[in-house]
Amino acid sequence: MSRPQLVLVRLWPWLLTLVIMGPLLSRGFVLTYDMVFVPDLALRSDFLGLGSGLPRAVPSDALVAVLDNVLPGDVLQKVVLVAALGLAGTGARRLVPGGSTSAQIGATSLYLWSPFVAERLGIGHWPLLLTYAALPWIFDAARRARAGERTVPQLVLWVAFGSLSAAGGVIAALFAVACVAGRRPAAVRRTVLVAGAALAVNAPWLVAGALHGSAALSDPRGVEAFAARAEGFLPLPLTLIGLGGIWNAEVVPPSRESWAAIVQLLLVLAISAAGFRAWRSGLLLRDRLGLGLAAAVGLVVALVGSVAPDALGWVVAHVPGGGLFRDGSRFVALVAPLAASLFGTGVAAVVGRLGERAARIGVGTVLVLVPLALMPDLGLGLGGRLSPVSYPGEYAAARSAVAQRQDAGVRGDVLLVPFSSYRLPAWNEGRRTLDPTGRYLTPNFLASDVLYVDGVAIAGEDQRAARVSDLLAADLPPAELAEALGREGIGWVALDREAQAMVGDAAPSADLAGLPTVHDGPGLVVWELPRPDLEQAGRAREAAIAVAWLGALGLVVTSAALVVVRGLRRRGNVF
Repeated sequence: MSRPQLVLVRLWPWLLTLVIMGPLLSRGFVLTYDMVFVPDLALRSDFLGLGSGLPRAVPSDALVAVLDNVLPGDVLQKVVLVAALGLAGTGARRLVPGGSTSAQIGATSLYLWSPFVAERLGIGHWPLLLTYAALPWIFDAARRARAGERTVPQLVLWVAFGSLSAAGGVIAALFAVACVAGRRPAAVRRTVLVAGAALAVNAPWLVAGALHGSAALSDPRGVEAFAARAEGFLPLPLTLIGLGGIWNAEVVPPSRESWAAIVQLLLVLAISAAGFRAWRSGLLLRDRLGLGLAAAVGLVVALVGSVAPDALGWVVAHVPGGGLFRDGSRFVALVAPLAASLFGTGVAAVVGRLGERAARIGVGTVLVLVPLALMPDLGLGLGGRLSPVSYPGEYAAARSAVAQRQDAGVRGDVLLVPFSSYRLPAWNEGRRTLDPTGRYLTPNFLASDVLYVDGVAIAGEDQRAARVSDLLAADLPPAELAEALGREGIGWVALDREAQAMVGDAAPSADLAGLPTVHDGPGLVVWELPRPDLEQAGRAREAAIAVAWLGALGLVVTSAALVVVRGLRRRGNVF
């Protein structure tokens, strides 16, 4: 590969990232569904797994709370998203080791410019995008480990990088094990080591979830609600093979609902088929088996919610943690490395059959642009659907007032009302987002974990939230309600006036007129409750979670140190 070709291969993923992220890079926050960043996220015990709800944002929220001490929250958000997309594209070329320029650019195009990226960006699953970015690097580290290189520490670091959420941790672990597993003694040892390391880096949420016991069971009605969905004219299996299928139709790019999705899938399959022989001869059998096994697992998990909903419903209702598999389309991430590897090899095979250099360049350019041309609405912030916004000034005022009361010794959690999960704030241009108030303020917060999908209520797992919801619905006098909420450890109640006007009586709320307020503005009012009963996590629980965190962090630091030392040894700078 010539130097200009190498430069093009290395710049291509970052160019695609810039096309996707360009309009989002100005100052401000991109708030969409589950992606909520704030100027300064305070580190709190719930982010470590000590809250009453399941640890869905462990360890991602804790990591953000640490890193935004270095970077402002909106800048950190941009860095995270650019890193996720750029590393996904940069890693994708490693799915065609030794491939030509056209193979590597083709693999990058399909992997980065994919329905999976568009849909998960739209729904705000940024930790899952980091998992997606880690998968090609996991494959590369596993491949080199089998070749005798000491890359297991790198593999462990990439698994940790992809394990910032529970679902992401499962996906990264499954992919890593699929890539390293084998029958030879060395392969068995590596498999055991990698599986153990995956458990260790996921221990913070695993231990926190396990300590919830039966409270970690989920509502089986969520299986049908979150099952993968066919897009446009494509049946579900072909939708998943095309790397789409998210349950939420609101975040599906419009192009996926048109004829363009069919044309794209047919072209991708035809190009991949054209290079299948080259792919078989270019990759070792063990590499092909790893990619194929991971893709098969991903398709099965993605399909089970639609093909066998009763069976999966039983699992989520009786097996703690089974709810992780309700949104099966998340596991389509496991299909993407195989798809990108085949497509990239296919592009190279087609181009290689052409004689003249001009024809090779022209045809190769057309082929690598197929994903972009047939799904243009991923570019420019999902076709303009996303854009940065600023928080109203009174959020900072409310945060400052609550923090002052904390400094004065007042304790307790913040209850967010109306008691519903999502908001449609006018200042966010009407885009749906999780209520950002709790993250903006400094104490632990309690929000509803009941979800509504197509008008169907999917019960949450947080028993404390369920009790508080019953209290709010009981229409108690303010003083009596305040006392009851205090027994649940609530020290403040924050009311979003705009959301209250929107939902009306559709969600439980609170009117604590007569109680002292620490903030009373046009959009937010925060009441302070007298003498909340502070819930203690228990020393045994705290100790277990502390051990989990220490083990995970210790393994990450050790692996990073080994990577650095071995890198210096190769360069001859030490020893």
